Amino acid sequence: MRVAVRLTATAAAGSILVGTAVACSAAASAPSRHAARSPVGVSVQAAARRAAARAARTALPTPTPTPASPGVRVTGAPSGVKAKGGVLANAVTGGLLWSRDLETERPIGSIAKVMTALLVIQAGNLNRQIRVPQAVIGYVVKYQADSAGLHPGDVLTAQQLLEAMLLPSGCDAAYILATAYGPGIPAFLAKMNAAAQRLGMTHTHFTSPDGLPYPTETSTFSTPADLLTLGLAAMKLPAFRSIVAQHIYQIPKGPGHHHYWWENTNGLIGSYPGADGIKTGYTTAALHCLLFEASRGGLTLIGDVLGSPATGPAAGAAAAAKVLNWAFSLRRD
Repeated sequence: MRVAVRLTATAAAGSILVGTAVACSAAASAPSRHAARSPVGVSVQAAARRAAARAARTALPTPTPTPASPGVRVTGAPSGVKAKGGVLANAVTGGLLWSRDLETERPIGSIAKVMTALLVIQAGNLNRQIRVPQAVIGYVVKYQADSAGLHPGDVLTAQQLLEAMLLPSGCDAAYILATAYGPGIPAFLAKMNAAAQRLGMTHTHFTSPDGLPYPTETSTFSTPADLLTLGLAAMKLPAFRSIVAQHIYQIPKGPGHHHYWWENTNGLIGSYPGADGIKTGYTTAALHCLLFEASRGGLTLIGDVLGSPATGPAAGAAAAAKVLNWAFSLRRD
């Protein structure tokens, strides 16, 4: 799925875009703040791919004016939004309501886990049983990563590991899923980047399955436009939607596994009426990021905010709420 953006209006405050986004088929908690060496040796390849992406960016055609988002009269812009980049669109029609630095590449933190989930769900067999390896402890410790607290030796299904990855933003779960579905981290990263290209996400690159900042803080990156494409694709999958809309999820203790209780890091879930996803992200370089969706009065909006200042763990949700409040207050035809 790719979002092709055509603009008709730009306002200085927030670079408001009124246009059409055409969809085609195809972490509030902070993960690591350390830029460690890549365990898969992808730094040279990442640099080459990033250079190619930037070269492609300069060749983009000039946007062609089109009508505004159908059914919504866009006036003004959301106020008080300090995110460095972002976008908001009608999730059904694809019409853009607002954006800021739409094609600027930025680190995205744990939003990368949305691509990991997309690939696992598309691979199918979510009842597949996977044993938590001992190596996951070393991975979490090495990168000081957010963890779902998975116990080595426990046997969980792929579905349960998706819950552990998307709700508490467990990097341990992302590591296990990538290792199982690659198989191996290098193979899974290749699949992530191939999927990004298929979706038309030409300004996106992954060097980890969870958004951890290795080999550098900016090695995994995307743009507001590309993440909108990713969000639209992921939210079309019922298995994905059912996970990210939950406030909490628990697994009772049973044969072969411990008891687990996980809370969604997305501050909109359970507090913002109509919110039903999607995923948080945070690193020192990325700051607070949120890919989100919410519905109200028959209107479903999807968007993202990147680089919100670190005023608190819910900084991304606060920025998203301001954008959503503005959009839901707009007059509709």
